[in-house]
Amino acid sequence: MAQQPEETHPVQEHRTTTIEQGRFCLARCTCGWQGPARRARSLARTDAEGHLVNTPLA
Repeated sequence: MAQQPEETHPVQEHRTTTIEQGRFCLARCTCGWQGPARRARSLARTDAEGHLVNTPLA
């Protein structure tokens, strides 16, 4: 019996950015995740870093 090639699934890379909406800043990811609105940009960046650390690659 011939071996069939193993299916490979492309790895989805998570890329985060921060977006400003009025007086608030929030983090977003290419996977669709969105962090809470924050008044401090540093907190939005921390949310984004936490998402990258806690989310396994697909």
